[in-house]
Order: sequence, then C-alpha cells, then structure tokens
Amino acid sequence: MSAPARVPLDPFGADIAAESARLRALGPIVPVTLPGGIPAWAPTGYDTLKTLILDPQVSKDPRKHWSLFPELDQHPGWAWVLGWVGVVNMLSTYGPDHARLRKLVAPSFTARRTEAMRGRVEAITAELLDGLAETAASGGPVDLKAGYAYPLPMRLICELFGVPDHLTEATGRLIAAIMDTSDPSPEHGAFVQEQIATVLGALVAAKRERPGDDMTTELIKVRDDDGDRLSEQELVHTVLLVIGAGFETTVNLIGNAIVALLDRPGQLAAVRSGATTWDAVVDETLRVQPSIANLPLRFAVTDVTVDGVTIPAGDAIVTTYAAAGLDPAHYGAEADSFDAARGADDHLAFGIGVHRCIGAPLARMEALTALPALFSRFPDLELAVKSAELKQVPSFIACGWQEIPVRLGA
Repeated sequence: MSAPARVPLDPFGADIAAESARLRALGPIVPVTLPGGIPAWAPTGYDTLKTLILDPQVSKDPRKHWSLFPELDQHPGWAWVLGWVGVVNMLSTYGPDHARLRKLVAPSFTARRTEAMRGRVEAITAELLDGLAETAASGGPVDLKAGYAYPLPMRLICELFGVPDHLTEATGRLIAAIMDTSDPSPEHGAFVQEQIATVLGALVAAKRERPGDDMTTELIKVRDDDGDRLSEQELVHTVLLVIGAGFETTVNLIGNAIVALLDRPGQLAAVRSGATTWDAVVDETLRVQPSIANLPLRFAVTDVTVDGVTIPAGDAIVTTYAAAGLDPAHYGAEADSFDAARGADDHLAFGIGVHRCIGAPLARMEALTALPALFSRFPDLELAVKSAELKQVPSFIACGWQEIPVRLGA
C-alpha cells in the first residue's frame, strides 16, 4: 500500500480553523508538508496531541532525533525553520538537557516576580488608554493592535529584559520575522539568523558591560548549586525564546480576545455584568484562537503509534494547538464556536507537562489587566470593519490579526 499523500499547510495561515477541520477529516494524524516542503506529521485532535506531547518517546531535540536535521543545508527553502530548531534553549532540548536549562531559567519566573510586575502592567495600560483617547479625539478609527495590544507586552518584556531603547524596534522586527512563515526563501532564513546574533548578541553584551535589575542580567549571572551556568549560545537563544514567547503570544491573546468579544455583543454583555469571568474569556480565546496555532517541531525518538497511526522514528511532528482546541470529540459539536461560558480551562495553548510555558502567569496577568480596562474605558467600543475583513498575520505558527481597526465611541 502506498503512503498517503502529504497535505501542504498554508504558509500564510489564512484560515487555520478551516484547515484544521480539513485535516481532521483525513484522520487522527495526517502527513503534511510545512513551508519549503518540510515533511512532518500533524495530529488533528485534542487527545492525540496530548498523548504525543506527554510521550517520553517524543523529543524536541532536532540534533538528536530528527533524521533530516543533517540535511537542512541541502534545502534552501528550509532555512526559515532554523529560528525554531537551529537554536539551543528549552524549546529545542529533550530529557536531561531540557531539565537542566529549565532549572537554570525557572528562578527568574517566580510567582512573586510576576506579581511584582502587576503595578507596572497597570501603569502601562493606563498610559496606553490615555493615548488611545487622545488619538480618537481627532476622529476616525484607530488600530487597537498598534495602539494597545502590541505596545503593552512589548514595553513590558523590554523592561523585564533591560532591552535598550535603540534595540527595541529591531527586537520586534526579529520576532515578527521568526513568526512569518510566508517567505521560505534562504534570504529570509539568513536574515533571521543574522538578527538573532546581532540584536540579541548586542543585548547580552550591553548587560555584561552595564548589569541591571533585569532578567538578561539574571540569566548572565545564574548558576546552580553545582556551578553550572548557561553557555553563550544557550544564553542568547534563551533570551530569544523568552522575549518571543512573552511578547508576540500576549499581543495575539489580547487582540484575539478583543475581536471575539466585539463580534459577540451578547458575550461581551455577559462578561461586563459578571455573568462570565474575564478568566473564562482568556481561556476560551486560547482554546479557539491560541496565540501559537502550530509549533515546529517535535520528533519521534522511536516508532510511535497513536490512534492506529505509526510515526516512524526520526520523523517530525507539528504541535497542533489550534486543531486540539477546535476538536469536537473533546469540546462538543460546537467546538468551533466561541463561548466564554464553556469553561475551557483544560486547553493546551500553554503546553502541558515539563514543557508548559513558564511565562503563562505573566501573559494571563497582562490580558486580565488589559481587557477589562479597555472595555471599561470605552464602553461604546466597536469594530470599524466586519470581522470577516480582518487579516490574519502571515504565519501558520502565530494566530493573530495584522490590524484591529475600531471606533472607540463617545
């Protein structure tokens, strides 16, 4: 019997929900190709993805367990994936290597430190809301992504990591370039690699010369009880991971929640009245439109069989958070509908197990500050275009809007 044909994933991510449904109709695990023609497997349901994430025979280390890793330089169209698998941090390590890195990094993300940021989150939020009010006074719609959902997490993460003002814009461009999967050209891949070394290398160098009360300085200085510390490569790549995860994903969480509520006045009324909680809004947003829709990549250490499908050892697996969140077998026949009253706190958007996102509490705190403050300040807020006219960012990885034009109201 011949192998099933591989299904190409849309590199622009134009309709991730519809694509997930089409894949699900083909089976529990579907052979796909990523931008540039990278072969992989895509689990299409909640239970299947959860099983694979928790399987100790599924690795995140391409150097050890991806059979095609040695061939990367032979495929110019695969260069874009180096921003995900060509790094050495918690995202691309396995077993003892991952445990070691997490042990070194985790102390910088304590609950106490997250709570200490609350006042700063509230202050930035208030400042941005004042800025929106001034902009709206001149008339016309405003872009809530550019004016609110983007600058809040961007400013916070740059303050947390002590990013100098002259590197802030370049840092944002770097993260956007890594998330953009619409251009698999070798030039795009080379740009990302060059910017990782240049921008983040400059950040680390600046903090070595002038240490501060920030996480970059902490990561430079951190040592465990045995004297172990991050290597230079691990340091730069860990800063990349945590800034990217702590910024871009929160931008999309806030933006996706805003659009979901503005498009559903009844649910917005319910949360305003207290019938639905803001926590539930955040969870439902992460279920229906997870900030990271598809995460590259994991790898089968041995032949792995799930739901009657065998993924051969050495093959790549996409972590399909969007498909899992929209799985009707887990969330019911209306899984594709946004319903904040659903109580979807078991979503997988922050990961699960040893790879659960250590920055999840900070992201939630930012969203739970930004969303009620926005809707309280502007009770007549409305979309300036139909939601169907909004455009997804050009990525099969990130799930978010390019712009969110709104009218703030009186």
